[in-house]
Formats: sequence, C-alpha cells, structure tokens
Amino acid sequence: MRIRSAGDAALLLETSATHHEGNGAAAIAAVVRAADLPGVIDIVPGAATVLISVVPGSSVTAALATRLTELVEAAEREGSGGPAAPAALKKQSRTEIEVCYDGPDLADVAALTGLPVEQVIARHQAPDYQVGWLGFAPGFAYLTGLDPLLATVPRLDSPRLRVPAGSVAIAGGLAAVYPAASPGGWRLIGRTAAALWEPGRDPPALLTPPTRVRFRAVDSLPPRREPDVVADEPLVPAEVRRVRVLQPGPLATIQDLGRAGLAHLGVPASGAADVPSLRLANYLVGNEPGDACVEVTLGRLVLQVDCDAVVAVTGAATPIRVSAVAGGRPTASDREESPGTAFTVGPGSELRLGAPTTGLRTYVAISGGVGVTPVLGSQSTDSLSGLGPTPLRPGDWLPLNRPRSRPEGQGSERPSAAAAGSGGDPVELRVIAGPRDDWFASDALAALAGETYIVSPASNRTGLRLTGPELRRTRLPELPSEGMATGSLQVTHDGQPILLLADHPTTGGYPVIAVVVTADIGRAAQLRPGQQIRFRITRDLVPASTS
Repeated sequence: MRIRSAGDAALLLETSATHHEGNGAAAIAAVVRAADLPGVIDIVPGAATVLISVVPGSSVTAALATRLTELVEAAEREGSGGPAAPAALKKQSRTEIEVCYDGPDLADVAALTGLPVEQVIARHQAPDYQVGWLGFAPGFAYLTGLDPLLATVPRLDSPRLRVPAGSVAIAGGLAAVYPAASPGGWRLIGRTAAALWEPGRDPPALLTPPTRVRFRAVDSLPPRREPDVVADEPLVPAEVRRVRVLQPGPLATIQDLGRAGLAHLGVPASGAADVPSLRLANYLVGNEPGDACVEVTLGRLVLQVDCDAVVAVTGAATPIRVSAVAGGRPTASDREESPGTAFTVGPGSELRLGAPTTGLRTYVAISGGVGVTPVLGSQSTDSLSGLGPTPLRPGDWLPLNRPRSRPEGQGSERPSAAAAGSGGDPVELRVIAGPRDDWFASDALAALAGETYIVSPASNRTGLRLTGPELRRTRLPELPSEGMATGSLQVTHDGQPILLLADHPTTGGYPVIAVVVTADIGRAAQLRPGQQIRFRITRDLVPASTS
C-alpha cells in the first residue's frame, strides 16, 4: 500500500487488494468510512485507489496517513490478505440495458481494434459486467468485465465538451453509460434510454456495486425521460421575505458550500466556485458562513427586493447601484454602493450590478440567506449533473430566510478573499506536486512552473481548460479511474492541463500532475478566458481560511 499527497486537503491511497471480484478499493473505502475518522469529508473508491478528502485547513493529513495505514493493515489481517466485504457488496442484482449501437466513435473503435463493426457490437454485448464503483457524475457506474480486445481502446486525446445523456461508452478497460449530459473523454459506441440516476428513487442510482449488467442490442429506443434533478420550487407568497430576479445577466445561480460527503455516489461537491468570497459576503450581512447566496458570472444582475434587508457584494468587483423605485420608475435617491461592504435596502428597491472590470464571479448575500428547496442537502446549482435549482431567469422569485440577530463580525473572524487578478499580469497559483507527477517526463514539473498558461474560452464551473507548453507523459498506459480533488491539474493525452473547479467530476482517468492549494482555488475561479497563469510549486501544506 502507498499513500500519495493529492494537494493540501486530500490523500490518495493506492491498494493492491483484489478481493470481492476486483472490488478491493471499494471494500477498503467501506472500512475507512466505518471508522468515521475526524476531519474526513469524502471517501471515493476508484479502480485501485481510494481518495480521502479532509476539511480544508484542518491540517490532519499527516496523522491521517498513519491512521489509514493502521486501518488497512488491520483489515487485511482480519480478512486473510484483504479487507472483508461489506454487506452492501455481497448483495447482487441483475440489470439488462437496451442499446442502439450507433455511437459516433463506433467506427473508430473498430479501426483501433481491427474488428468489423458487427464484431465490436457482439463483443460489447457478450460479457456479464459488474459494477465496480460509482464516480465521475451522479449514477455513473464503472463496469468491469469488458472484452479484452475492446479493453485496449484508450480515452480520447482531449475530452468532449458535451456527451449526450444515455451515451454507452468504453475506455481504459471499462464500460459505462453517461447518466446525464456532461463533458467526457470515453469512446461513444451507442445510446440507451435507461434512467441511470433519479434522486427521488431509492437508491437513486440504477447501477450500484456489485450489480451484474448485460447490454442487449435493439433497433430503436423509447423516448428518453429526463430525471427530475431540479428542486421543484413552490410559488413564493407575498407575505414571505423575497427578492425578484429582473435580469440575471449572462449566468446567475444559487450557491452555498455544496454537497460534501456524496462523491462516492458520483455527486460533485459543487457549491461556490470562490468559497472565500461567499463566506465574506455572508459574514458582512450577519449570515452563517454557508448560507446560500447568488453567484453572478460577469455581472449585470438586477434584483427587486421586496423587504427590508442588508446586502453585501463580494468577489469580482462590480459597480453597484441601489434605486428606490416609485411607480415603476427610479427616483432621484439612487445611490452607489461599494463592493465588500454591507448596506441596507428597503421594500421595492432595485439592486443593479454592472460588469466587473476584473474577475469573473460576484457573490450577492442578503440577510437571512436565500431559502430555496435543498437537493441532497444543498441549495447549490450543479452545472455538471443538473442537481439543484435551475440558473436564474427573469421573473424568478427567491424566498429569503428570516435574518439572524447576529451583527456583522460577532463571534467570528472576518474571512479574507483573494483579489481577482488584472487582465495583464499572470496570476500566480501555488500547487503541490502529485499525486501522479511520476507519470510525466522529468522536466514536466519545471515546465509547469517555468512557463505561462492561458485560460481557454471553453472553461466553466467544471474546470479551467488551459493552453500552453505540453506536459509530456512517459507512462503511456491508461490510468485506471480514480478520485479527483478540487484544484487538480488533470493532464489530457494532448499534454494540456485542466484545472478542476467546484462542479468537476468526482473521478477521472487522466493523470494529475499537481493540485492547486485550497487557499488559491478562489483566485483560480475568478480567472477569465485569455488570462495568464503562472504556477509555483510549493512543498509546504498551505493553510486555508475556514472562518
């Protein structure tokens, strides 16, 4: 067993355990989960690894590594060479999935394997697959047992920006079905109408370890029914404190601190992309640190406030105008407010944000916090899986919770938020090497730290796609899928890194050369397309503010 660093808030445990029909990592993850270790917030099994994430800033990783070693060694002794199977892994069910084999990569897979298309389809249908683990996205099941020749097919050199829901895929020795539309680097050979993930179902995932799965070819499929993954928000009555969205700008979503603890089901943490700015906004208006706010991309949000409230705007600095509206028209009492300060608004007021001159994401906190219906314990909108409320639209009413009687600053230290970098000078981000830096050429880390990378227009809340010097791999086999920490620099086959942000997939199969320290992730989330980044490698664990 080996334990690798995955930034300053996660460890990657490599295991050689192969009990339970290849599901040794899942068994070890169950042992660690049962130990209920302090500071641990997520435990994600992969093909041969377990990613253990801790509370940022808790500084428990060194002690945790020792405790993990003790747990695994004790479990292996008790299990005569491997951890005992948890009860959930001993129960098996069977599922058949109908597939139309017409995927865009079907011909490429045939060319890569030297098989006729008909043989690719036959070999894909033949095995009795088994669900090894869940990851990547909600309900995404990694299926073991793929035909050996099909198992040689690699991932795409660069992942697609969007893979349709229901796509049947293979890559890196595994098979899978994409439960929802998402980015993805697997080879698409067909499609299905099966509902892989429904939050209202028990369990929400159709495929769970160690379910047996068979694929069956069909000529046509019934219409695909999209699962209800969005909060069904009731009408907000007039007597409730509320605000109305008059104009959402390019993109505005509800965000809190996200859905920690569900990554083993493939559910991304999501939450605010720039956590320090959300915490600061809540602090300024007297909210709890994790209360829901509005995250605004590139400004231009207009809200009508239906009550007396305290407001703060943080993150990317925008012009702020408050209008007291009478008869539908602004009055002469319009006033400007400053970012990073608390100010009051009255019933009928309009809050207008301009476009930020620097930075990307602005956070609007209102006393009491936004009170939309939580989904899986969070009010956050997840752009990858579609969980949570939809992005805001003109005419939406947002309920507000009752304000707390805690004035600004009482009982807590003022959080700090990093200033957004200007468009000219490169923004420095600190990184910790690993966990897979040994998959790259000896000069790859020097290239990462010594050159400049540019943020691509294809970036979003899932991650920043970067362009710059190639980070050349020396280990060419496919990396078995494993857990991914927020801030990971995942390097695709074309040698270009992707910096994973809040809505990133929980697992992935491209190696991670380094991980951005937690304290700098908020700064990364403020970067616009075209901005430059310089990475600085640090060997010290950098404490993150959790105030």
